[in-house]
Amino acid sequence: MRGLSFTNCATLQTFHFYHKLFKSSSSASISPRRNLSVGACSLFSSNMEPPIAKKVKHEMEMFGDVRIDNYYWLRDDSRSDPQVLSYLREENAYTDHLMSGTKHLEEQIYSEIRGRLKEDDTSAPFRRGAYYYYSRTLEGKEYSQHCRRPVAKVGTEASVYDTMPTGPDAPPEHVLLDENAKAQENAFYTIGAFKVSPNNKLVAYAEDTKGDEIFTVHVIDAESRAPVGKPLAGVTSDLEWADNNALVYTTRDEILRPDKVWLHKLGTEQSLDICLYHEKDDMFSVDLAVSESKKFLFVESASKITRFVFYLDISKPEDGLVILTPRLDGIDTSASHRGNHFFIKRRSDECFNSEILACPLDNTSATTVLLPHKPSVNIQEMQLFSDHLVVYQRENGLPKITIYNLPATGEPLDRLQGGRVVDFVDPIYSVDPSESEFYSCILRFDYSSMKTPPSVYDYDMNSGISVLKKIDVVLGGFDSGNYLTERQWATSADGTKVPISIVYRKDLVKLDGSDPLLLYGYGSYEVCIDPYFKASRLSLLDRGFIFAVAHVRGGGEMGRPWYEDGKLLKKKNTFTDFIACAEYLIEKKYCSKEKLCIEGRSAGGLLVGAVINMRPDLFKAVVAGVPFVDVLTTMLDPTIPLTTSEWMEWGDPRKEEFYFYMKSYSPVDNITAQNYPAVLVTAGLNDTRVLYSEPAKFVAKLRDTKTDDNTLLFKCELGAGHFSKSGRFEKLQEDAFTYTFNMKALNMVPSLP
Repeated sequence: MRGLSFTNCATLQTFHFYHKLFKSSSSASISPRRNLSVGACSLFSSNMEPPIAKKVKHEMEMFGDVRIDNYYWLRDDSRSDPQVLSYLREENAYTDHLMSGTKHLEEQIYSEIRGRLKEDDTSAPFRRGAYYYYSRTLEGKEYSQHCRRPVAKVGTEASVYDTMPTGPDAPPEHVLLDENAKAQENAFYTIGAFKVSPNNKLVAYAEDTKGDEIFTVHVIDAESRAPVGKPLAGVTSDLEWADNNALVYTTRDEILRPDKVWLHKLGTEQSLDICLYHEKDDMFSVDLAVSESKKFLFVESASKITRFVFYLDISKPEDGLVILTPRLDGIDTSASHRGNHFFIKRRSDECFNSEILACPLDNTSATTVLLPHKPSVNIQEMQLFSDHLVVYQRENGLPKITIYNLPATGEPLDRLQGGRVVDFVDPIYSVDPSESEFYSCILRFDYSSMKTPPSVYDYDMNSGISVLKKIDVVLGGFDSGNYLTERQWATSADGTKVPISIVYRKDLVKLDGSDPLLLYGYGSYEVCIDPYFKASRLSLLDRGFIFAVAHVRGGGEMGRPWYEDGKLLKKKNTFTDFIACAEYLIEKKYCSKEKLCIEGRSAGGLLVGAVINMRPDLFKAVVAGVPFVDVLTTMLDPTIPLTTSEWMEWGDPRKEEFYFYMKSYSPVDNITAQNYPAVLVTAGLNDTRVLYSEPAKFVAKLRDTKTDDNTLLFKCELGAGHFSKSGRFEKLQEDAFTYTFNMKALNMVPSLP
């Protein structure tokens, strides 16, 4: 998937960087505009001209239609072409120069954001067997430590009131992995998987040091932290234990599609690993899941509309994979296990919002419907316990949790009735499953809303008692009572009601059309952008901004049909929904055109790129993060990562109907000579989901074509990928930068004292 991310790129600051940059800037990648050139002498002047990418005519013809891409040369898959890198560096320098006058505001906002963060903090400990596991952050450190403590009284029954002792008499803490130490030699560092073996003696973790999502897996002894065997190189972060002496992992092909599943026995060479499955269809990708019972591992192969499942008996990995659900076009299944049954979530054209089935381990074709399909309720996930089934659902645009009691293991499984629904206090909110102990009655889940910081709850499924285990501390005098959240509904061009989630500070917002507003959108891959809390956003809300999320079609907020109505030949519904939400917010005086900023990232960058071509008059400022904007050219090239697997999302433009439909909205192909809002575009050089060249081409063409003098900035992070820089403070700096850009566009930058 092109992905969902939040901020990207850091500000370049030092003179030494500029000196080095312009020593090599005589490259032909930059050509003059209006007979003015970019040179070192203009760097610190007030009239610095933007870099203008040279034009190299590149013709592309299909179905008698000829497209000219003058900036095709900007794509360099090696990411080493001096001309390309020079152009990207000059764009970064230009962006830094134009934003230098607002550096005081950016630093002020960054100070506010960081000041709200409790830098030395601990996650809610999770009890797994004889240990509590948790992560810790330290003051001034970018990354986390992964820790554990022994349970003082092993064998005591888990309770929602259970707490990890931390006093001087408590069992000692043991640091399993310190990311800060690992990250010292890398500009980018992230852990994609951290998996403790079932017997708690070993840890396997996957690390990425470039941002290209190519991982190396290390196995260490949990006590001594000594390495166990050699690392597994060139793998994904999809990793599971197969008992205590083997790992199952996946690798990707030349177009970065996860296509193979491997079994690795500890202590052996990676070259001797057994390939459990190879998916040769380039429309499908493989992934792994382990049952909550830890007895079975599931291998799933999935396209955008079809998913089928194999299982591996973890006690007998040498037996290999066994088919659980067959490959049937349009049928999407996922599975888990409890007792003598497999549980299967199944979606089809008829049961578009999914149903839950069960079948005996020894007769997988004998299925029983436990929860039937409901047109108004979408089943998203299921979570199994020894005595309960937890179902994560969506109804009327909001998530919900329903808990069902299960009969004793060995007794017949029939259709489940009733079910206890977990209550939440906010009118709009976000809730997600968290790891829980299978042999317990305690459900753990994560909760937040636009005014409630991220919270962890333990819920007793027998008594219905819910206990808050942790809520993120927000320093700086934060009071959730100062903010109001609400849900509004806009009417799209075809009459569809589109939900909008809104938050603002009650004592600052006037609701008379004069308030600034930031509208966020995504609308692809059935991804739900639920109303969530973000502490850095307070720097906007506390300056009188309203923040809103448009839950447009193409996402999954309103169930499977909501997604189906925003993909393929219905993709334009995503854009018209977003425009309708913007018009509604203006009509209801939440803002005006002159106060409306919009943001989208990745596929959401496609969204904002499309709507500013369609309705540039509607918006004052736009932030397009790692945007998927060269849709047609990318989807015509099967050598680009993700392309083949996403023909079922966007369409296959090798077919004439899809070609012309995609061309009609692809942002790069629809830039015209008209006035545009102020635009900030970001990219990551190592991005494998959206090639950096897409936003680079978009900026180059937009700068050459548009008729206004509004700001157009491009920041390409040269040391990161799709998901931004890796350090937690670095990410806060990026938020401060984009917020400053929006405020600059709205003339809200205060004067220096």
